[in-house]
Amino acid sequence: MKVRIDTGRCQGHGRCYDLAPDLFGEDEEGYGTVLGDGIVPPEKRDQARLAAANCPEHAIELAEES
Repeated sequence: MKVRIDTGRCQGHGRCYDLAPDLFGEDEEGYGTVLGDGIVPPEKRDQARLAAANCPEHAIELAEES
C-alpha cells in the first residue's frame, strides 16, 4: 500500500499525524505530509486507513501496490 496527501485538499486539521504519527508529519504551516516514500508497511495499514477515514477533506489517498 502507498499513501499520498492531496495538498490541494488538505486544510491542516492534523488528524493524519495525530492518528498515524509513523506515517504522517506536518510541515511548517501545520499541513499534513507523508513521511518517507509513502510506502506503508503491512503492520501500519490499519493506521493509514484510519487516518484516511478521519480526514475531513478526504485528502489522503491510499493505493494498493500491485
